[in-house]
Amino acid sequence: MKIGLLSDTHSYIDDQILRLLDDKDEIWHAGDFGTAAVSERLSEIAPVRGVYGNIDGQDVRQLHPKVLRFDANGLDVLMTHIGGYPGKYHPDIRQEIRTNPPQLYITGHSHILKVMTDKSLNNLLHINPGAAGKHGFHKIRTMVRFAIEEGQLRDLQVIELGKRA
Repeated sequence: MKIGLLSDTHSYIDDQILRLLDDKDEIWHAGDFGTAAVSERLSEIAPVRGVYGNIDGQDVRQLHPKVLRFDANGLDVLMTHIGGYPGKYHPDIRQEIRTNPPQLYITGHSHILKVMTDKSLNNLLHINPGAAGKHGFHKIRTMVRFAIEEGQLRDLQVIELGKRA
């Protein structure tokens, strides 16, 4: 199963992003789509799993939940937009992570790409793909691609999409 992961598009999707996603089995979006049109455009390429972010209006919130937990080819995944990092989880999600930690925890919001493990929670892998859009303080637009095989994450790629402005 091949996954394209992005976040914080803030209504911006360009041809480069679409090309990088065109062979994916699923596209995951960690919130701040900007508009439902972004979700709809991505769903023309592959099925979309996503969560709404703090800037998303009712159009996006009707399509995507605040928190999404699912099994992806044997991998337990938890996704939310504002979720914090290992050791500093957001209060909204902290209890669930501590009592029932997923194998993969995905967040957005910070516009800072991070891939890190939480050794205190059975090596939970945390990924924030950074921001793929042009709105925000980040300098480089980013996204992540990977594969999931029999419950294991493989072939993780961090992709720089170019300068924000």
